[in-house]
Amino acid sequence: MKKLFFAALAVFTFANINAQDEGGSATSEGTLLIEANTGNAMLGTTGVYFTSSDGESTYNIGFDGGYFIMDDLAIKAGLGYGGGSEDFVASVLSYRLGAKYYVNSQFPIGIDVTGASIEDADQNPLWLGLQGGYAWFVADNVAIEPGLRYNLSLNEDFTDEGVLQFNIGFTLFL
Repeated sequence: MKKLFFAALAVFTFANINAQDEGGSATSEGTLLIEANTGNAMLGTTGVYFTSSDGESTYNIGFDGGYFIMDDLAIKAGLGYGGGSEDFVASVLSYRLGAKYYVNSQFPIGIDVTGASIEDADQNPLWLGLQGGYAWFVADNVAIEPGLRYNLSLNEDFTDEGVLQFNIGFTLFL
C-alpha cells in the first residue's frame, strides 16, 4: 500500500512540475484526466474507501480516467477492486463508463453507468449515476471536486432503492 501511495504522489508531483501553459484551460480538448473519488461500499465503486467496525474491514481502490473530446466535455472510464475480511466481504471488481461536462470550465456535471461483479453473488449492482459539483483548482492542472451524486438502481433484483451520496474527487489534468 505504501508503494501505491508513493507512486501516486510521484505522478502528481511530476505532472505538476511539468505542466505547461499553452494558453488553454485544464478542460481543453485533447486533455487527459485522472480522477480518484471517495466511494460507497454498497454501489460497487471506482472510488477509494476503507472502513472498519468490530474487527471487520472493507476496502476499495479505484480510479477513473478520461479524455476531453471537446472543450469541457470528457468521456470517462474507471475500474476499482475491493474486498474485506475473509468472512465479511467477497472480492468486488467495479467498472464505470460515462461522460463529464464542465459548465464554464468550473462546475462538473456527469452521467455514467456503474456496475460491479461480486464474487459468488447471485445478483450484481448496476447503477445510473447523475452528479454535479464544483471544481476548486488548487493548481493549473489539479482540482478538488466536492459534489453530490444520485445513483438510480438499474437492477431491481439487487435493490430497487436509489442512493444519494456526497463525494470528494481529486482530479489531475494532463
